[in-house]
Amino acid sequence: MGKQAAKSVAQERILILIRNAFQKIDDDYELANSQAQIAKKIAKRLRLKLPYELRQLYCKKCKRFIVPGFNCRVRIGRSKIKALRITCLLCNNIYRKLL
Repeated sequence: MGKQAAKSVAQERILILIRNAFQKIDDDYELANSQAQIAKKIAKRLRLKLPYELRQLYCKKCKRFIVPGFNCRVRIGRSKIKALRITCLLCNNIYRKLL
């Protein structure tokens, strides 16, 4: 199997693992977190860059799997500078994204 074939298989596996993690988040958070960590490990091993939507699902500080409404809070700032504030409820880290 060539490098390109391995990378395409890895992309499929990553998407499957993330989808399963979303389905299991309500029942068993530890299982969902371990599936998300395995997906990240696969990407790291094959030097794949995760898509932006998937990168947002990991806390920047504690590196755990976060889902808005479950274990992170998302707020839109009302000041002059419009920013999206994401608060990880596991480590209380706040990071901002400008709108």
